Amino acid sequence: MSTQDLIRQLREPNKTKIVLLVADGLGGLPIEPGGKTELETAVTPNLDAFAAEGTVGLSTPVAPGITPGSGPGHLGLFGYDPLVHDIGRGVLEALGIGVEVGPKDVAIRGNFCTIDAEGHVTDRRAGRIPTETCEALVAKLQAGIKIEGVEVLVEPVREYRLVVRFRGEGLGDRVCDTDPLSTGLLTLEPKGEDAASEKTAKIAAEFLRQAKAILKEEKPANFLMLRGFAKFPKIDTMEEVYGIKPVAIAVYPMYRGLARLVGMTVVEPGKTLADQIEVAKANWDAYDFFFIHYKYTDSTGEDGDFPRKVAMIEALDAEVRKLRALAPDVLIVTGDHSTPSRMRAHSFHPVPTLIWAPATSRPDLVTTFGERPCLQGGLGQFLAKDLMPLALAHAGRLQKFGA
Repeated sequence: MSTQDLIRQLREPNKTKIVLLVADGLGGLPIEPGGKTELETAVTPNLDAFAAEGTVGLSTPVAPGITPGSGPGHLGLFGYDPLVHDIGRGVLEALGIGVEVGPKDVAIRGNFCTIDAEGHVTDRRAGRIPTETCEALVAKLQAGIKIEGVEVLVEPVREYRLVVRFRGEGLGDRVCDTDPLSTGLLTLEPKGEDAASEKTAKIAAEFLRQAKAILKEEKPANFLMLRGFAKFPKIDTMEEVYGIKPVAIAVYPMYRGLARLVGMTVVEPGKTLADQIEVAKANWDAYDFFFIHYKYTDSTGEDGDFPRKVAMIEALDAEVRKLRALAPDVLIVTGDHSTPSRMRAHSFHPVPTLIWAPATSRPDLVTTFGERPCLQGGLGQFLAKDLMPLALAHAGRLQKFGA
């Protein structure tokens, strides 16, 4: 029996509220050996107060030593085993901007890029073109590309990113990316691993051939690359599994897509964390579970900007006190993975996690929120997929197991 099967048996209705605040890429590393991490460096009186009143620990997103992408990292936090539910990036990107993905569809994440006269990639992100330019180029592709036997949809996402959806009979999604992952190289030809996927690969090759002709005079976005070919997976919703009504308050498309994938209602979030908390307040009576996503702890880590990541943590801390005024029964603060500035990338390191539940918390001896304090916390080290059962238990939403 899986944990989700057990929860289906034990769940019971309640009017309690759970808030999951995900500071993307929260975990870090010291720049110098023996120094402090970004979270330990930041001045965080509000997070420290929640930690002192609650319980802390370290969560492992997928498995020890495994570096997660954002998709697996979030699925674990939502209580879905990332090793069982392998979700393609194309589906996540499509759902994030409200593109329907059905059983006959393959969704693909696209990147505009710059190539030279010989076809070598000179900029994998086309100079990070503004979203307005992306929208204009996508409109040209949508109007100009026609492929017999397949319905093609092209939609802009943000800056240089777009979504492509192929709809047709017998399509597979085991197709290699066309991004060579480095400049100075030719883009790759799409190739399928089985007959259905080879059919998709041939459609993708024709799509790229036509796209190159349409974009040849554009600067700097004169071509595009396709990544993350994916079909929609069968996955039970959070309401079906946990018996809760969840809402997602996330700014970036991918995280909105992840939320839709597990059946969350996605609402307009505003632009800042302050806006997001106001949206939570406005929707407080309509939902049981509030997923609030904060991106900037991740992007600053990927930029290798230690001081800026510290500043983003402090900015989060300044807003998180407002959640206390909402009086949630359970507040969880954690990340989907670690993004140390020192590494400029996601890492395998466990993520600081706190659970604040005034009625049920068993406080430990930790009074600050950071990697080393969390190592000493009462939650210990655990898999992220086990966080949802803890949240439900603290919220009084699980019955006793057995006689």
